[in-house]
Amino acid sequence: MNQENPKKTDDKTTHFGYQQVAVTEKHKKVAGVFHSVAEQYDIMNDFMSFGVHRLWKLIAIHFTGVKPGQRVLDLAGGTGDLAIKLADKVGDEGQVILSDINSSMLSIGRDRVIDKGFLKNVDYVQANAESLPFPDNHFHCVTMAFGLRNVTNKEKALREIFRVLKPGGQLLVLEFSKPVVPGLNKLYDMYSFKILPWLGKKVAKDSDSYQYLAESIRMHPSQKTLQQMMQTAGFERTRYHNLTGGIVAIHRGYKL
Repeated sequence: MNQENPKKTDDKTTHFGYQQVAVTEKHKKVAGVFHSVAEQYDIMNDFMSFGVHRLWKLIAIHFTGVKPGQRVLDLAGGTGDLAIKLADKVGDEGQVILSDINSSMLSIGRDRVIDKGFLKNVDYVQANAESLPFPDNHFHCVTMAFGLRNVTNKEKALREIFRVLKPGGQLLVLEFSKPVVPGLNKLYDMYSFKILPWLGKKVAKDSDSYQYLAESIRMHPSQKTLQQMMQTAGFERTRYHNLTGGIVAIHRGYKL
């Protein structure tokens, strides 16, 4: 089931998991998935990853290297895990913008950030990564955790991120990727396509959305392909770091 080199689509169709859909329809379908899973998203993350997603995010935060007073954009920020940690790092003189295209996810993220006591240095923007409502050369860092694979036009989103970064700024993408440990693919496929939808049905009452999420992971570019896409968008000093045998990877690149 692992699709290392997914079949290319034409300009009018794209992938929604393993389905071919009209480009104009993908946004609606992805929105439906995340409206459905928003309330149980954090609980399911713990179930799906056995809690390891928290470690992945801590490593990602470490790699950002953000400092007090800086301005950070957390794209596809969902329920606010990264935004909370970033807000603590930039302090009261800095700014974090928690942004998500999905209103249900953004609402939950806003509530969580406020509950953690970050009232002054976090703002909230519902936005599409392919058309960011921010000026050029604005952010010291842009983060995107488990969101890029759901973007319809990833190349356009990467160009937009490059545009809004300051010279010297860094993009950090934390995303599911391609296992690199021999034999891991079969175990990962069995888990993704048997256990994950079952967990979705039992915990989130929605097996279809988690079937899509498993498929979307398989359709996401490999580590080297995503690195090349970042370079094409203008990023330099690109690199990636495999976590948990390549099930997840952190990609980094700079606007120099």
